Amino acid sequence: MKQSKFPKGWDEKRVRDVLELYESQTDDEAVAEDEAAFENPAQTFIKVPNELLPRIREMIAKKAS
Repeated sequence: MKQSKFPKGWDEKRVRDVLELYESQTDDEAVAEDEAAFENPAQTFIKVPNELLPRIREMIAKKAS
């Protein structure tokens, strides 16, 4: 069996906790979370072509490290 690799700071428990949170969330709770994200002045949402996403993620990872 292949060993799972997690991002730095993550482990199997954290992944399971996140999965449980989102799987148990009601539709209203999910909508409220999405709306709150759009109201956060520390975040910006942009529409980009899907083929650019890998490069954008790479750039964000480099900036974060």
